[in-house]
Amino acid sequence: MATLQNFSAMLNQYIPNSLLREALIKRDYFLSNCKKDNNWLGGTLIVPFEGARPSTVKIGGLPSVANIRQGVYVRGEITSQPEAWGSLKFFEKDLIQHGKVNEQSLVKLLPGEIDSLMGYFKNSLSLQFTNGASFMALNVDGTSGGVAGVLRIERAELGANVVIKDNNSNALQGWIGAINVNTNLITLYSDAALTTVLDISAFTVAQAAKIFFDGSESASNQFTSLKASLLSAANGGSTNLYGQAKTAYPYLQSINVNGASWTSTNILEKSLDAMIAVRNKGKGMADKIVCSYTVFGYILAQLQAEKGAFRQASDMKANQYGWTEVNIIGPKGQATFVAIQEMDDTEMFILDMDAITIYSNGFIRKRVGPDGLMFYTIRQTDGYQYIVDICFYGDLVLERPSRCGIVYGLPFPA
Repeated sequence: MATLQNFSAMLNQYIPNSLLREALIKRDYFLSNCKKDNNWLGGTLIVPFEGARPSTVKIGGLPSVANIRQGVYVRGEITSQPEAWGSLKFFEKDLIQHGKVNEQSLVKLLPGEIDSLMGYFKNSLSLQFTNGASFMALNVDGTSGGVAGVLRIERAELGANVVIKDNNSNALQGWIGAINVNTNLITLYSDAALTTVLDISAFTVAQAAKIFFDGSESASNQFTSLKASLLSAANGGSTNLYGQAKTAYPYLQSINVNGASWTSTNILEKSLDAMIAVRNKGKGMADKIVCSYTVFGYILAQLQAEKGAFRQASDMKANQYGWTEVNIIGPKGQATFVAIQEMDDTEMFILDMDAITIYSNGFIRKRVGPDGLMFYTIRQTDGYQYIVDICFYGDLVLERPSRCGIVYGLPFPA
């Protein structure tokens, strides 16, 4: 028990909650820049809003009492709290090879493990906050040999536990056992040991087959995504927001701009036009235009080509954790373009960051058992293993949808 207690003390010293929280925040644009409320303890989260404000005005005299319209206040809600878990595993043999199980042996292994875990944990959260539950879509039909072509191959992780699912509710669990970044092909296996390929010939592009994180294929487990929140139902978004029909209240309707006719040579001007439309209709201060690096490249190219009409307001800021910003001033105003890896090429978000809040129950935390230990011990014939779990209970809430907008249907890459 002395070793176990020492190990617990090491976890407490070298994986403090503040380190986990800081590591995750730095790796996610929205977690870094959105407002955060860490007091959602679970259960139903109430999202109240003003469906209609008092609007009775009469010119030339008093309005009749019967014609006076009061404000309409609506109770929106998120009925359950989504959660995500990340896990680390340490083998006792790895630890004792550096001496006894103590601070020196653990500190040699821990930094790399934390960095790797947080990178993947960040991807899982950020992809769901931006695009939704699935993170890759098939563009080549699956085969009996487990092979399928996917969009955004860079999101695939070797050994990841995933679920492939289509619009016909067919679903299979698998593990990514091979990734070819040049041909955009992945190979799925039916077991974590990667010994048997998974027959995915039933999953096709025509059936809109997609790849999900394990568990996120279930609607009851999904986080709220900005794409579904911003898009109208007619454009592929959700019908309701926080239990209320979007069409019932202008407050719930974000400004949708069709980008199907945009090109790589007019995207900068069109983006600023869309931002002005969002500001005019939404009455907020939407000045952040979030896009993929593909779209960002077109914007920078046009900025260089048209220096007479547009100019860079400040030096471009590249964040080492995965996003790049540039402030641009043109005839129609100033905007900050933000490129993040998690964005799809077909959409751009036009955001008032004050309209978005991350609600959680303490943000990132270690799992601590009733006995006070921060790890779980597994004894097997091949030795002892120590499992360390971290969790996030919470969700992203678009509190003022009408202040934000989205460009959809972009025809990129060109």
